[in-house]
This record gives sequence, structure tokens and C-alpha cells, in this order.
Amino acid sequence: MPVRLTTSAPDFEERFAGVLQAKREDSGDVGDVVAAIIGDVRVRGDEALTEYTARFDGLELTADRLRFTVEEIAAHVAKVPAREREALELAASRIRAYHERQLPRDESWTDETGAMLGWRWTPVSDAGLYVPGGQASYPSSVLMNAVPARVAGVRRLVVCVPTPRGEVNPLVLLACQIAGVDEIYRIGGAQAIAAMAYGTETLAPVDKITGPGNAYVAAAKRQVFGKVGIDMIAGPSEVLVIADADQNPDWIALDLMAQAEHDADAQSILITPDEALADAVKSAVETLIPTLARAEIAGASWRDYGTVIVTRDLDEAASLSDRLAPEHLEICTDAPEDLAGKIRHAGAIFLGPYTPEAVGDYVSGPNHVLPTARSARFSSGLSVMDFLKRTTIAQLSPGALASIGPAAVCLAESEGLGAHGRSVSARLEVINQKPRQGL
Repeated sequence: MPVRLTTSAPDFEERFAGVLQAKREDSGDVGDVVAAIIGDVRVRGDEALTEYTARFDGLELTADRLRFTVEEIAAHVAKVPAREREALELAASRIRAYHERQLPRDESWTDETGAMLGWRWTPVSDAGLYVPGGQASYPSSVLMNAVPARVAGVRRLVVCVPTPRGEVNPLVLLACQIAGVDEIYRIGGAQAIAAMAYGTETLAPVDKITGPGNAYVAAAKRQVFGKVGIDMIAGPSEVLVIADADQNPDWIALDLMAQAEHDADAQSILITPDEALADAVKSAVETLIPTLARAEIAGASWRDYGTVIVTRDLDEAASLSDRLAPEHLEICTDAPEDLAGKIRHAGAIFLGPYTPEAVGDYVSGPNHVLPTARSARFSSGLSVMDFLKRTTIAQLSPGALASIGPAAVCLAESEGLGAHGRSVSARLEVINQKPRQGL
């Protein structure tokens, strides 16, 4: 049964702490297994990839078949119905338009000493995007990762997607095509992450790896970080709905189950100051679950991690939301903008009853790759910025160095770094010997 809490209850803080501390990630110790796979791929390259693909995906490949050919992609893409193609193209156009507005500007200026300062932004050269296979093969995730990379100006885009027993999702390949992906490989798991990080005979290494995956993929991303950049270590999905008394309980139930059907470890939370709405939503969820195609998964998620909290008022609901720092936050109230202004920590916020989180997974425009497990307290969702690097720029005139250089010498000497100080003072000596008008 889902947890039911009331903030006025004497044991609320104790029980709420249990919600905050609930561990939903896979607790299996996969680190050693993943380390062995990464090491093997580094040594044996394509040979290791083909062996792991046969073992884990039930697919026998030779090295020359690890990558999809242009002809294979075209044949699979041709199977996509026109209606689904149009939906993907609409999603891609909206995601692209949203992320183009995120592009930062280069800046430069000359300060009062005569020093020219600034920065410039440049994209990573090569990015690798991981796409889960099997039941969790989502073309929307391809767009959410690949489109921002293209907007940022990434030169080469690689996708790794497992095809268990040879099963290919044509929509995934179409999404890759629409987003401008350059190379698609039918490999998955930790071995795919290792291949993108270190390279093999067939797959040249990348500079950054993004995209979701299972516990083995997450562990592999954690282990290769430093050799390459990564986006984040994402856990099971989560949604928090704040609702007042005037909301439709059936809609809220659908929003909660839209997260629950992702994964048995997903978490759906309702916070409301209205007891009657809480009861109505709970009843609606119980009626809804048996009708879902993924009823077993959604039911397990709701049973083990579902939570309903009744608060004194909406301000208290906002305060609890900040403590939960949810991945997705829906605010279904009469004045959602006002309440959103009181909330600091959320991966993405959806305002009003006509903005279900599910539309954000596909076509609204903002990215659906978001921080989970309360990490919205200190991190953000995927964006163009994840594929850009900022390089600072400085150019000092002799006059500027004369103005600020002595302070640098002083600080270098205080830190015991003699060469630092002398590197500046040597230039100051030359500057000081010149006529002042030459400065």
C-alpha cells in the first residue's frame, strides 16, 4: 500500500524521513563486474564487444556488423508509419527550437587597467549517446540527447543501442536520422560505454557520454568519468504532484501512473491540503492500475513507493517539495506560477492542469533528461551547456601588468612559489625601465 502521511501527525517528521531516505536504485554490487568488462574491452576491443553482445544480447555479430549500415538504417526507417514519423519530426523541431535559445554568448571587454578579458564557448568534438534497448527503447530519449548536441555544434555524434536477439526499434533509428546522428552501433551495456570511452578498432572514442541505462551502464559511466565527461548518474524516475481541492482526481491519478509505469522502482507522490482530494486520487489510482498495459510494473511502483501527503496549506506543500527536490514537479493549483515562485529545487516544473508531465517527455520542448534522487538540489537537466566548454581569455597590456602585476608577485611569494613571482617580476622590470608614455 502507498504511504499516507499527514503533516499534523506527531510522527510526521519520522515517517517523512523514511520517504526521503528510501533507496530505490538497484542495490546490487555491479562495480567489479563492470570494471572487468571495461578492462576487457580496452584490451581486446571489437573481439570483446562481439563476445559480450552474444552473451548478453543473444546476438552473434562479427566486427564488421557492429555498426548499422546506411542501407540497414534506410530499410528499418521505411517501416515507420507516417503518423509516427510526423510526431517525431514535430518533437524534434520543438526540442531544437527550445535548445537554440540556450546557446550562450562569447564575451570580451577591456577593464580599467587596460586588460582585455573574456571567454568563448566551443563544443566538444565527439559525443556518444547511450540508448537502452528492449522494452526501454525510447526514440524520445534519442531526440533529447542528440538534438541539444547538434545545436551545440558537436562535430560527431555516436549512438550505441542494444538490439536483443536482433530486435531493432525502427523509431529509434528514425530519431537518430532526424537528429543527425553520424554512427549507430548495435551494442549495449557496460561494454558500449567502455567502447565509447576508450575506442576499439571499429568505434573511435568520444569526449562525452550521455544517456540513461541500467545499473551496469550507470556504473560504467561512473568508472569512465575523467577519461570522458558524462551527463549524470540517473536513478529511477519520479514525479511529485501538488494539487488543490479543485483538481480532477482522475487526471492526477493518470499523471502519477505515467511515472509508475516506467519502472517498479519509480516513485509517484501527491501532496495536497485537501483530504477529500487525497482520498479521491487514491481511489482513482486503484481503479486505473488494472486497466494499464504495464499494470504489474505500475502496481508495484505504487505499492512500494507511492506516497500521499496531506498538508495544512499549499505553502507547506511547497516547503516539502523543496525537501524532496523531485525530478518532475506538477503544480495543479489555481495560481501555479505563484506557488512555483516559492520552490527552489526541482528538475522540471509543469504549471497548471493542462500541462501533464507526460507531454514534457515528448513534445513541449524542454529536456526530459533530469536529475533524480534529490540531486535537483545541486544539478540541472541536460541542455546545450552539457555539450559546450567555456575557455577563458585574457590579454594584458604593459600598463595592465604594471597595475596588477605587483599584487601577483606578492601573492606568489607568500605561497612560496618563486618561479611564479619571478615570471611576473621579470616583465615588470622591463616595463619599469621604459618611459611612462610607452606604457
